[in-house]
Amino acid sequence: MNVVIVGLSHKTAPVEIREKVAFSPTAMEQPLHTLVELPDVNEGVIVSTCNRVELYAVSRNPDAAEQQLRRFFSSWHELDPEELEKHLYAFQGEEAIRHVYRVSASLDSMVIGEPQILGQIKTAYGYATEFKTAGIILNRLLHKAFSVAKRVRNETEIASNAVSVSFAAVELARKIFDTLEDKTVLLIGAGEMCELAAKHFVTSGVPRVLVTNRTLERAEKLAEEFNGRAIPFETFPDQLDQADIVLTSTGAPDYILSRTQVDETLKRRRNRPMFFIDIAVPRDIDPAVNKLANVYLYDVDDLQGVVQANLKQRQKEAKKAEAIIDDEIGQFYKWLSELDIVPTIVALRKQFDEIRRQELEKTLSKNSAFGDTERKALEGLTNAIINKLLHAPIANLKRSQDDPVGDTYVDAVRALFELPEPGEDAEE
Repeated sequence: MNVVIVGLSHKTAPVEIREKVAFSPTAMEQPLHTLVELPDVNEGVIVSTCNRVELYAVSRNPDAAEQQLRRFFSSWHELDPEELEKHLYAFQGEEAIRHVYRVSASLDSMVIGEPQILGQIKTAYGYATEFKTAGIILNRLLHKAFSVAKRVRNETEIASNAVSVSFAAVELARKIFDTLEDKTVLLIGAGEMCELAAKHFVTSGVPRVLVTNRTLERAEKLAEEFNGRAIPFETFPDQLDQADIVLTSTGAPDYILSRTQVDETLKRRRNRPMFFIDIAVPRDIDPAVNKLANVYLYDVDDLQGVVQANLKQRQKEAKKAEAIIDDEIGQFYKWLSELDIVPTIVALRKQFDEIRRQELEKTLSKNSAFGDTERKALEGLTNAIINKLLHAPIANLKRSQDDPVGDTYVDAVRALFELPEPGEDAEE
């Protein structure tokens, strides 16, 4: 068995592409089941965030599985395969394990050390667990990834001087406005990203926070936390002129703010500048808004340049984190390599021993003159023969766990001796 990953991220695809392949968090059951129904995919997890969409799979035929995963992306979202292909990357085996560890430890994030990605992967794993698409290998891999991420945070300072997309938004606002101490922020959405943004804005001196959300109760709860005010989602466009800074992060499938709405808002504000931060994928605000005078609109890709200044120290700590990951990869890969080998050796011994016992019983039943001494002698002789016969095959199987073609040895032995496949309920 091998781990296979196919995906794209902020490093390989712009937001226009990422939003087209994003999976809705409220509708994960069907794509997950379709994923594991692919001919060469045994287990599957879908990770879908603002900055990356990745398919994690387990397969006995990784090359075939990789091609099936690539096709799954385009077919599920009804996209041109050739257009999408140039944005995709793929990993197999040890490199796939390394990638999962690096992503979980936030070494592959837009902002190195940001904490959100670990929670997002845990959520993705939760869906795979709920819908029973993660098996023994992905269960073990992701639990190990969580512990590796924890070790990285405990043993390095990669999370020092907290930065995130929401923090980058505050930094950008500081550059656009002379001061934030007389500004009003409107948060559209009451999720984790908006909560983090509110904390950063209030810490930076913003005195007034407005919150709107499709569920008014959630908006009221978040607004209360920051001594702000909640407004009904249906009426927020009418009160948009009260906000100098608008940060939006919803799960809406279409734009919730159009150019016309913002243009009308500017007239009510007498053209005083407005700063919009759209960190939703798919985007919440029509990009045409950016063409209006006195309007500054930034999406998640635009924020990348802002965060670079905060990364120098984290990049130094990332080198320590990479060393931790190198250490952890070997342990998991050894376990993965042995996952099929150990049951194969057990099954091979069991089959040979059953044949030995059956033939020995036949011989003894036909020779009643054999006493205990002869029986013990024949028992020892047949055991010795079996051990001699199996010595070389078992030794080669054990050595093959460090060989890139180790799976071939296992498959060959199972085919030659017609051994059963390892059970899914095998103990770790």
